[in-house]
Formats: sequence, C-alpha cells, structure tokens
Amino acid sequence: MTLLADGGITAGVYAQSGKAWNDKKQLGKVIATGLELRKKFALVSLLISVPILLYLLRHHGASWLMAIMIGISLIPAFLANLSSAIFIIVPKIQQDIPPILRNDVEVGIGRLILTFSLIFIFPFTFIALLANGLPRIYGNFKLKKIASPYLSRQKQSKKIRQQLYRTVKRMFPGVVYYCFSGQIMLWLISFLGNTTALAQLGALARIAVVLSLITSLSQTLVIPRYARLEEIKKKLLKYYFQIFASFLLIVILFISIGYFFSEQILWVLGENYFGLHMELLLVLIGGGLSLLSGIFFELNLSRDWIINPIISISLSVGAIIFGAIFLDLSDLKGVLVFNIFLALTQLLINALYGLLKIKRLEVA
Repeated sequence: MTLLADGGITAGVYAQSGKAWNDKKQLGKVIATGLELRKKFALVSLLISVPILLYLLRHHGASWLMAIMIGISLIPAFLANLSSAIFIIVPKIQQDIPPILRNDVEVGIGRLILTFSLIFIFPFTFIALLANGLPRIYGNFKLKKIASPYLSRQKQSKKIRQQLYRTVKRMFPGVVYYCFSGQIMLWLISFLGNTTALAQLGALARIAVVLSLITSLSQTLVIPRYARLEEIKKKLLKYYFQIFASFLLIVILFISIGYFFSEQILWVLGENYFGLHMELLLVLIGGGLSLLSGIFFELNLSRDWIINPIISISLSVGAIIFGAIFLDLSDLKGVLVFNIFLALTQLLINALYGLLKIKRLEVA
C-alpha cells in the first residue's frame, strides 16, 4: 500500500529539495506539490489494496466484521506515513538531526505504551495495528512543526508537479515489480521447500535486521549531504568512493562479528537453530550486499538519477532466471546463495549506474 501510494514521489521530492534546500519559498513549493500528489496516489492505492486485503482475510477465515476492522485500523498509519515521508525530508536535507531522533523516540515509546496497555486486555489484530498507527499521527504533527522553520507556506507548482511526474513515470514500473519481487526468498521456500526451512529463514533474517540501524544512519546523515552537493564531477566522485569504502568496512565488520560469534547468536535464537552456522553466514553476507545496494540506489535517487525500468527489471529478471537454472533452490542454503547472487547483481547495477552518471557530468 505504501509503495503504491508513493510510486516515486518521495524520491522526486528528495531530489528537488536537494536543489532548493536553502530557498524557503522554492522548498515550500516542492513540499506542497509532493503532498498533493501523494494524496491522489493514496486514494488509488487504497482502492486497489483494501479489497485484496479483505479477500485474503476472508480466505483465511476472518469474519467480515474482523476483516473490515483490520482494514480500517491500517488507514491511520498509512495516511500518517504519506505526509511524514515528505515532511522528514526537510530536516534531513537541512541536517537538523536531533529533533528527528527525539520524535522517533517519542513515537516508539508511544507505540510501546499503547501496545502493552491494550493488547493484553483486547487481544485483537486491529487493536495492535491501531497501537502502531496512532503514535505515528502524533509524530507526523511533530515532523510538520520541525520542518516549518525551513520553508514558507506555498501553493503547489505546476512546473515541480511535471518534474515529479517525470520521476514517477521512470520509477513506477520498478515499484510495482518490487512489490512482487521483494519477498522472493519466502516465495521460493514456500513453493519448493518446507515449513521448517521457512521458520529457519525467518529466524535468521532477524539478525540481519540489525543492519537497518546502518541504513537509518545513511538515510539521516549521508544521503542528504550527498543530495545537496553541487554537480561537480570531481567532488561527487570523491564522495561516492568515500561512502562506498566506509560502508563496505562496516559490512565486513558486521559479517566478521557474525562469523566469529555465530555460536552465541544461534544460542539466542534457540535450540531449534543450533548448527545453522553456514546459513547464518550466508544471511549476513546477503544482508550486507543488500545494504550496500540500497545505499547506492538511494544515492542515485537523491540526485534524480533513475535507471530505465526496462533495463533494471530486465537485468533483475535475467538474474532470477539464471539463478533458478544453475542453483539448487530446494533447500535453505541454496535459496540463501540465490539471495546473495541477486543482491550482488543489484549492487553492481546501482553502483555502476551512479558511477556512469557522474562520469557523464561536465568537468567543472
């Protein structure tokens, strides 16, 4: 729902904000235009996603009342995310980080308090979803307040809307593709493996979630600074390699810790996962490559460098077909190696494309 409601709008707003970060009037126009577009896309996303959700819930035995309550309870968090994803760009691009961190902590504490105070009394899915969504609405109001000193209130701009539509046009096919391809490991094990392998994958994948802290660091401190850089070939190239070297070292350190302390990590997961040392290492390598790929992808987006979706999807599908033919996908190890191969392919696509765009810039 969130991916379809965005469709590349946030990426376009990010790129335009990087160009207008020190102009309150222009930045106000960018944010106003982005918010208006996201509202329109959100309506379409709800009309597509909610009926599918209701069908799936009914298919798995939920009553009509429960299915409708779950559908309604998703909407607050969904709508809050629409504007929060836009507003948070402003303090990030201005590098006003402490208010963002305070807001995230307050939202997290709100979720914790609501969840623990309600879920034991009312153990229903829609209650848990509301407990997740309502604090996000509060955080959304705070984000708007944090962003307001850096922009003036403006109406949407026709010129900026055209630029954002151009970004959406280039990104949307990839967004739709990612909706289906993002969970390919789970799909493969569901069709070719068994429930034990599925449970093992779910448990091991929790370890790689630690990398989300590094992703958050890059999104808050690194990518906004890169978005603000002038289009000077030498300068962009220098930062590009510095970012790659820094995060590569972090990934190597993360994988090394996982390798040398695999016994302790598997002990934390529980006795059902003892002995999965090689599988843990493969999960960490795949997670590290995915992290690097995601950072390069967002670096490119921050400059409005978007690869032709025909090329990116064709290469991704080609990698999937190649891996499916030459790798054994009937067990967990084979699926994890397959995931590493796909992550490496995406890393090469994103990194080389960004490098190509920099090389094509005029020397200033």
